[in-house]
Amino acid sequence: MSLAPATRSFLISAVLLGATLAPGIASATPMDDRREPRTIGNQSASAQRADSLLLEAQVQMDIEDENDPLEGLNRGIFEFNRVVDGIIIKPAAQVYRGVLPQEAQDGIRNFLRNLRSPIILLNNLLQGDMQAAGNTIGRFLLNTTAGLGGVLDLAGERGLPYRGEDFGQTFAVWGIGNGPYLMLPILGPTNLRDTTGLVGEWLVDPANIALDNNDLEWLIYVRAGLTGVDARARSIDVLDELERTSLDYYAAIRSLYRQQRTNDIRNSRPSDDEGRPNLTRAQAALPDDVVSFRPSR
Repeated sequence: MSLAPATRSFLISAVLLGATLAPGIASATPMDDRREPRTIGNQSASAQRADSLLLEAQVQMDIEDENDPLEGLNRGIFEFNRVVDGIIIKPAAQVYRGVLPQEAQDGIRNFLRNLRSPIILLNNLLQGDMQAAGNTIGRFLLNTTAGLGGVLDLAGERGLPYRGEDFGQTFAVWGIGNGPYLMLPILGPTNLRDTTGLVGEWLVDPANIALDNNDLEWLIYVRAGLTGVDARARSIDVLDELERTSLDYYAAIRSLYRQQRTNDIRNSRPSDDEGRPNLTRAQAALPDDVVSFRPSR
């Protein structure tokens, strides 16, 4: 794939990808809680999850302020993302969630995850995680064949759970620091290391290369748009409640993103840091990758 088309694809689809991170966000990534929230006493389940997130995120805010040297600019982009989300992304996600039955939404997410298997496998190998590589290969073979191209997650039902990996995580395993916190237009919260990984992933993704080389570049945008809309649809309830109850929504999203990425890099293993506040319990209320978004994740 030539550099020019690849770069053009990245920029255009970044806009389409808007599908995800808007609430200042980027935060919005996948969310399995797409049903109506259950009511517990006078408080919905989504409200309780948001309260848990908010409480622990605010404990972390003061600790992490020093790694946001571009906070003024980041906050401006954050507000821009919220406007875009309110006008375009969230309404599209609401239509998506309202029109498609749950089974169809699950099938779309499974298919998009399966497409990303080669990237996940590459990162498994680069990290030297042979067990995870075997899991990724097994999932891809089973879901691609018996699972109708990945629409059905038969591997997950048979004890091979999905675990996403990206170049940002690999760089972290190699010891590369995360760099300053960044808020990207549309794509939302990230850092310098993860942004570099995102660009690299976009350029080497086999599915994107194949589509581009066969004059099917438009399908790259469709894939990106579906990924973002699906992600935003699954995060509507919790993010709405988090925004409503946050004293500083920007700082809450920043803290959640950092903690989520820490858990991603550790693959949810406990931290060795003694006494360091974390969001493990809060994140347990959310499905994986709700705070950080990666194309086709």
